[in-house]
Amino acid sequence: MRFDTREVEYIVSEGRIPASALISIAKVRNEERSPGCPWKKKPIQMTNMLCLRRFYPIATRCFNCRTWSSDILLNQLNNFTNEHQVFSLVSKNRARLSEKHVKSAIKKLVQVQKKRPWSSETMDYIRSHSQFFVLRILAENKIECMDDEALVDVLYSVLWLDVDAHDSLVEELVIEGWKRLNELTPPLLSKFSLCVHEQHLHHSPLMGEIANVVDKKLDSIQDSRALSVVMNCISPVISWNFKKRLTEKADGLFEKTNISVNDARRFVQFLRNVSFPHWPLLKKCNNIFVQHSHELHVEDISIILGLYQNLQFNNTEFRLLAKEKLIEHKDNCTSPLNVMQLFVHLAPIVQQEMQKELSEKILLIADNLDGYQTLIVAEKMQEVQYRNPLLIQKIVSLLHKYLDRYKAYELLRVTNVLAMLHRPKSDIYSKLQQLSICHLQVKRVPADILMLVHVLSNLPSPYVDEAIVTQIDAVLPQCSLNQLSSFTVNLLKWMKHHKTNQKSYSAPYGSLLQKINSCAFQRLERINNLDLLLKELKYLHGKWFQEVLLEKTIAALYQLKDQITPSNVVKCASFLIGTNYRCTQLLDRIAAVAIEHIDQIYYSEVHVILVLFSLFNYEPPEAEKFFEACINHISLHLELFEPSLLVLLGYALASSGYFPQKMIKAIFNIEFLSKLDTELQILPWKSARKSTLQLMELNRAVCLECPELQIPWFHKCFCKQLKEKKSESFSLLQQQIYILLGEILGRSHYARCSVLTSYCYRIDFEFIIDKHRKPVPYIDQHVVPNSDNIGCTEAGHSYGKKRLPPGFQRIAVEFLDSEAFCKNSNHVKGYIAMKKRHLEILGYQVVQIPHYEWNSMELSSTEAKTEYLEKKVLGKALIS
Repeated sequence: MRFDTREVEYIVSEGRIPASALISIAKVRNEERSPGCPWKKKPIQMTNMLCLRRFYPIATRCFNCRTWSSDILLNQLNNFTNEHQVFSLVSKNRARLSEKHVKSAIKKLVQVQKKRPWSSETMDYIRSHSQFFVLRILAENKIECMDDEALVDVLYSVLWLDVDAHDSLVEELVIEGWKRLNELTPPLLSKFSLCVHEQHLHHSPLMGEIANVVDKKLDSIQDSRALSVVMNCISPVISWNFKKRLTEKADGLFEKTNISVNDARRFVQFLRNVSFPHWPLLKKCNNIFVQHSHELHVEDISIILGLYQNLQFNNTEFRLLAKEKLIEHKDNCTSPLNVMQLFVHLAPIVQQEMQKELSEKILLIADNLDGYQTLIVAEKMQEVQYRNPLLIQKIVSLLHKYLDRYKAYELLRVTNVLAMLHRPKSDIYSKLQQLSICHLQVKRVPADILMLVHVLSNLPSPYVDEAIVTQIDAVLPQCSLNQLSSFTVNLLKWMKHHKTNQKSYSAPYGSLLQKINSCAFQRLERINNLDLLLKELKYLHGKWFQEVLLEKTIAALYQLKDQITPSNVVKCASFLIGTNYRCTQLLDRIAAVAIEHIDQIYYSEVHVILVLFSLFNYEPPEAEKFFEACINHISLHLELFEPSLLVLLGYALASSGYFPQKMIKAIFNIEFLSKLDTELQILPWKSARKSTLQLMELNRAVCLECPELQIPWFHKCFCKQLKEKKSESFSLLQQQIYILLGEILGRSHYARCSVLTSYCYRIDFEFIIDKHRKPVPYIDQHVVPNSDNIGCTEAGHSYGKKRLPPGFQRIAVEFLDSEAFCKNSNHVKGYIAMKKRHLEILGYQVVQIPHYEWNSMELSSTEAKTEYLEKKVLGKALIS
């Protein structure tokens, strides 16, 4: 600790330390002061330092007597309204300032700035002011005398004022806080953890110590604000079990205390950080947002919607409120940040007129957008396929302007945006190439290298050299499966681009691809934990994975199938859906876990499991028990489902042949359908269209398979619109089958192609046989197949024409391509089986021609194909 004569005189006058104990120390400090700067002192001698540490803390804590003048200083500080008053007081009374005065002065500087619009000039002025330097020196000298609250407050304040993290004051405060971790109360611990987080010490030993203290004190924490803050700070260093404990603790606080909007937002942010969509906690947080929607500003709504998107969480009520509030603020927003947020969140869900209005507002403030905001706007333009030439030109020029400031992952995003906006501009691409190469020369982390390689491979002229290939080769053993897949995609792009020089490039590329395969196989063999494997497989897809890694991945999952539990069964089911690989042993294990632990699976996630079995058209050994458990679990929460999700559940069950009456009645009523229409208005158009089609297919399935429920068919107009919008085109293969079918039946007018049945099923080919099993010509058929088009028609019984005479039979011929089957078997998918079932209900006999038979070597000649088709068609037709 360091003092001068004035400090000593003040301390002595206060009666805090006897004059005889300190007067000699003050004389030594005056002698050691540097002549150039009266407040920058030389290092104190060890003997003096030890004397001071022995007497001063004891004196301040045992003889902490304050005079009336000290209270005056505190009162003055509390009443100040600007930084000039604070600095004036420090200048006149610096020898009399105690640790409380120092804390109050620094804190007042922060409070003053928070009441004003942020200004970098003001912040620079404060940090460079001589009296702020005095405050920092005084604070550093008095650290050991500060109580816990003062210590944390001073650290928070100096960091808020953007003092460098390597400043000696900041370092000393952090070290002292580290020593006192176990003594800090939950609110102070959370504030201290936030300070550590703001210094980017996310994975530091100190953050690990904070997490350990939180772990010990978790049961005693009842402050939702403190918990929500510290949860986010320690999220990078905690285990999976600790994440679950923190989430359960947060969930329990909703019943014990009032949760604010900010606390709820931080809880959702924690779930996003740890990639843990805990649905009960999300629902409770969403209720807080809905109840306090009047408190939400544009920034708050933008943050919450962004978090929901990352967590794939959807709530119609909040989205409607958000849309309404954003539209309310549309005309009042002037700041670039708010206008950007309005465009990002409104553009995908409003009509073209409002989209145009939002784009014009963006164009007006475009020059004030920073690099991050520009990139966000560009990505949203890409998402909504917005094609305003002026806005595109402006955004591209801004991206070019900010290129030097972007990090590696942002350069990748810029590259993707430019490709989708179709703006070939040589200078920006050349600059992207130069920056990526410069970054690559210093990057060593696989994720960074991968992103930069991806940039280089997606340029109009993909760039690669020997140094890049060597760098990729060096990091391959450290890469995850997803990273290995991405490297393969980039290499294949390079090989395609350089195919003219294949001799010079094939050797290094080939060896690198072999090494990637080898690393992937080794990684699969080493992983013995299912949760870790599923985490790596989450975003794994693409041709390389399907052709090289899929079977070994399924084998690895089979080896770990006993580790499938209620906590990971949904993730496992979701992965299998994406692979299109039908492994009955894994399906049986998933069904067994669902039957035994259905209560531990959150009700809104059951649809993933049902979609899996529906897609693969598979019934497990205890099928009735499995579907009954799932249906009962869902039925308890019908009123809590989002409308579109309930429609998906109904469709999945219908595809498997199950029609729970309670669910069907819940879906097909006016109130529910109104809610669904409202939700569809705020969903992206692709999601809305998908839900609309699923409702139509469910309506069709119920009408055909459960007529006793008396659900009307109300999609006739919708189907007519689909027919008008859809332009039919036919492959050469379909033309070939049509011609051969005409030869087999006698003439081409004996068959019709692309027939639209009642209930809007479209079948490839249709013909009719009479009661003697002879083909019957269509009298009104006037369609002649050609290379451009084969005519489309409608089934006679579909649109009011006469029904077939007694004994006549319609035959439907369906060509099944590879999409109709599971990847590893000849087992048809669920929607194909349901279509066959429905066509038979409509009176058809269905003939299916699998692609693997039609394209086989046995049917390589036209004669063989004709014989096969005749056997298939007429053989089926002759069956009574």
